[in-house]
Amino acid sequence: MPDERDAPKGPHKKDTKRVLVVEDGGIERPYMRGIMVHSLMARGVSFEDAYATAHAVAEQIRGRRRLQRSELSKIVQDLVGEDYDHQPPIPTPIRLSVVRGRRSTPFSKGTLSQSLLAASLEPDDAFDVAREIELELIRRGRQEVTRAQLRDLSHATLLERFGRRTAGRYLVWREFQEPERPVIILLGGTSGVGKTSLALEVAQRLGISRVLSTDSIRHVMRIILSQELMPALHASSFDAHRGIAMHTREEDPVVEGFMAQTSIVSVGVRAILDRAIEENTSLVLDGVSLVPGLIDLEPYQQYAHVFFLLVARLDEEAFRNHFVARAERQRQREADRYVKRMDEIMKIQEHLLELAEHHDVPIVDNITLEGSVLLVIRHVVESLRKNGGQQSGSSD
Repeated sequence: MPDERDAPKGPHKKDTKRVLVVEDGGIERPYMRGIMVHSLMARGVSFEDAYATAHAVAEQIRGRRRLQRSELSKIVQDLVGEDYDHQPPIPTPIRLSVVRGRRSTPFSKGTLSQSLLAASLEPDDAFDVAREIELELIRRGRQEVTRAQLRDLSHATLLERFGRRTAGRYLVWREFQEPERPVIILLGGTSGVGKTSLALEVAQRLGISRVLSTDSIRHVMRIILSQELMPALHASSFDAHRGIAMHTREEDPVVEGFMAQTSIVSVGVRAILDRAIEENTSLVLDGVSLVPGLIDLEPYQQYAHVFFLLVARLDEEAFRNHFVARAERQRQREADRYVKRMDEIMKIQEHLLELAEHHDVPIVDNITLEGSVLLVIRHVVESLRKNGGQQSGSSD
């Protein structure tokens, strides 16, 4: 082996010889405090104690270039005490891979906890389960685990901690993460009920990468269709009636204008649904232009699992207070105009609720975001399980 003095020097040459090497049976690994901390924590040591131990070891071996694993083990054991000698405090990397066929990826608690959210768990609970599974795999001395084995272990852990229904939801969604048909979730509702926030959170927890809003569709259509040609398209949903020259006596002008606008936007909605099915891509789509009964979802059922839910705020006083609070926080966005148009917004919500009742579309009373997210996920996954993948909550 060349002497260290023979190594080229220079401002751009990294001096790799300064890295301490831990040797064990002919295998060499670099010593790193981060690996030591991880190793100790994986074996039950608190972060504070593991961090302090790693730094104490670094002080003792300062200046060394090579160290035997047995010597390092003795140093660690002396630092942590005799009560710890039954556990192997060796700072070797914990390598755990998830294998699928010929491919493997590093195990990640974050990735696993993400998949567990489909069981309608709260994020903290999902991460606790993922951490418990990781520790169990380490305890077993596993370095590889197949996706099927990881799924079975996840199911068993969920079954023990949360019961049969929660564990069952996890298995159902795992089946539909690589579907023959995509899962499409439609979240309708009037302005300000929280559709977009709900859509983003549901998509994140289910691992659905495509999230769109009918507002984007309407914006594109506004560019194509001028205000002179389609005046109702160029106004807010609760102001669309102002662009209609003639009104019928049977319909409230606000509702009539709203329905005129949504009928136009629904053309773009159909195009989005067609594209998702063509690409076999799951989708969460939200927007005020998603109206129960306006689009016949029956033809889509043989190509996708479509779920339509209406998001609402049934407590009118709380709904009004929500707009007032938002107007106070977001005056630069002219949020106070929603307060001024509250009566029109409530008329539209009442009309949507009537249509949802008629077409048997589930209603989500969006009291809290967390509760609504869990409800939507539970509805989707339970429906997939119950109906064997048949669509639920669609319009007639």
